[in-house]
Amino acid sequence: GLSSFFYGYYMLFSILTVLTIWEAKSVEYAGLAIALIPILCWSFEHVAKFLRRNFSRSTLYRKYLEEPCVWVESNNTTLNILTSHAEIGLGFLLVLSLFSWQRNIIQTFMYWQLLKLMYHVPVTAAYHQSVWAKIGRTINPLVHRHAPFLKTPLSAVQRWWLR
Repeated sequence: GLSSFFYGYYMLFSILTVLTIWEAKSVEYAGLAIALIPILCWSFEHVAKFLRRNFSRSTLYRKYLEEPCVWVESNNTTLNILTSHAEIGLGFLLVLSLFSWQRNIIQTFMYWQLLKLMYHVPVTAAYHQSVWAKIGRTINPLVHRHAPFLKTPLSAVQRWWLR
């Protein structure tokens, strides 16, 4: 359904981002590692479910793979929060890359639209909203104390984000 389309679109975009960062070679290795986190977490989750469903009676599975698969399935929330942190971190890395020779305005714009979508879509909303709340609790006091002139632009961005 819609969630399959959403994840397929996100995976395609993540893979394209990884390939772009791989070729770029400046913020590359940090960006590449961050871009790979959501792909790996998603893969671990699906591989663990597949192995548990299809090989649970296998001796090899029970001996070597059952414990890691159970860990992945029982820590699904942790993996989703890690994924949300990585997705948002990658968004900020893309903004920073706009100030380098490898700037890609269209990719950055599309990625931020995707982040906005993930903030509102029920499947990922709880994880993304908790990460953004954490960022807000960290950034807002610093802005109010050291850069009060940024209050108006930040509130405009927040209004756009919440639309």
